[in-house]
Amino acid sequence: MNRVLRFVVAGLALAVLAPASANPREVSIGLQAAITSMDPHYHNLSPNNSMMLHVFEPLIRRDDNQKLVPGLASSWRAIDDLTWEVKLRKNVRFHDGSPFTAEDVLFTLKRVPNVPNSPSSFATFTRPIVDARATDPHTLVLKTATPHVLLPSDLASVLIVSKLHGEKAATEDYNSGKAAIGTGPYKFSEYVPNQRVVLKANYGYWGGEEPWDKVTFKILSNPAARVAALLSGDVQLIETVPTSDIAKLGKDSRFSLVDKVSNRVIYVHLNQSTEKSPPFVTDKAGKPLEKNPFRDARVRKALSMAINRDAIADRVMEKKAVPAAQLLPDFFYGTSKKLKPQKFDSEGAKKLLAEAGYPNGFAMTIHGPNNRYINDDKIAQTLAQFYSRVGIDAKVETMPSAVYFTRASKLEFGYNLLGWGTESGEQGSSLRSLLATHDPKKGMGVTNRGRYSNAEFDKLLETALVTMDDKKREGLIQQAAEMAMNDTALIPIHYEVSTWASARGLRYTARTDQYTLASGLRPVAAR
Repeated sequence: MNRVLRFVVAGLALAVLAPASANPREVSIGLQAAITSMDPHYHNLSPNNSMMLHVFEPLIRRDDNQKLVPGLASSWRAIDDLTWEVKLRKNVRFHDGSPFTAEDVLFTLKRVPNVPNSPSSFATFTRPIVDARATDPHTLVLKTATPHVLLPSDLASVLIVSKLHGEKAATEDYNSGKAAIGTGPYKFSEYVPNQRVVLKANYGYWGGEEPWDKVTFKILSNPAARVAALLSGDVQLIETVPTSDIAKLGKDSRFSLVDKVSNRVIYVHLNQSTEKSPPFVTDKAGKPLEKNPFRDARVRKALSMAINRDAIADRVMEKKAVPAAQLLPDFFYGTSKKLKPQKFDSEGAKKLLAEAGYPNGFAMTIHGPNNRYINDDKIAQTLAQFYSRVGIDAKVETMPSAVYFTRASKLEFGYNLLGWGTESGEQGSSLRSLLATHDPKKGMGVTNRGRYSNAEFDKLLETALVTMDDKKREGLIQQAAEMAMNDTALIPIHYEVSTWASARGLRYTARTDQYTLASGLRPVAAR
């Protein structure tokens, strides 16, 4: 009996000490940012979009480099400038066994713009479609009011839900799992806000067997906590490895690191929505200014010139960033080789401020998130130091991203530190979202939190977006980007270099969109 007891105790001890990877078909992943909803149409936010791809799927997918590839659609083509035909993949089933058909797509397209209380709607991706019909259960014909070459890219941002389970469902039903019935490689198991998401394998998935039976995503917004979880074996993969830990982990044979220049630009939106002082912008005595300084292109350029981008990339980001000149690195479609990062020139910034009527500067608060982007709080603090050198009294207030984005969207701040990952992989869509004059009905400027508005820029961009010839369209997008950046429509700072770290024996495939997908984590032997 004593011998048996010793074996039982020893077994229990091993169970306690064993890491989560003891079951080779289960894996835990540490995420940086919280998932705000399991409704795929509620909040257009990168962490949400990444998570939703496990459960739901778009008609058209993006590969590791954001190239468009077939998803639930096996093919697509433009019949004419206003008409697209989409062929759907056959023999695809939802998690409950019901068949996927064109009716589910039609239902999804109607649902997307009508999700109540959406803090960042997906409607911009469906609005160009003025008519959608099914000619058979696996063929769709989509009509646009004007030529819309970005339609395939837009469709890649819309995840298809089940009509059967979604017709009477609210966002809460997706969060509870009741309506979270997709066609993706994993099924919903559990969602605990700000803590974890648990998924289980969708056996019989049309895309082939996944390497994991169960995946637990743990929200570890604290960088040190993410690294500690990896070191202890509590998780086997972490995203957004702190720049201060990259060298140490890279030398440790127990772990494997991969990185990639991302599609995410860290930038500043300056609130130009009001004629007088925007929120948290005053004179140095704390009194509102008679006019909005951010409406003056000289002030905007001065604020850009005051930033030492090389110092941020080298020191704050520890060489895991690339100084930015536009909304995407210049190897993406629609970017301009003519645009270069603004040179650091504090004396030049002072002169421009004086020309604009602010020889002694002014006061403002830099607002930003403290748990969304790599070193976001440190970046905000560094910006404040740069501005103090040109006579601007800058305070810093950062907060959790869930609070920050809601307030920023309501234009509650003057100086907004933000990030944007261009999921389409081309600059036209980011210009449309971030810098076009705010007009939600047209799907333009939907995330323009600075309310920059330039009629000439709008006209050029709108022409680009209806130009079907790829070469001509790219030239127009480049011209639009040059116009906006030369006007300092926003202030680009740097592009993030994303780094993932995985446990020994596992390897992650890095992505330009920064998504952390369980499908991308595989045993080394399986590669």
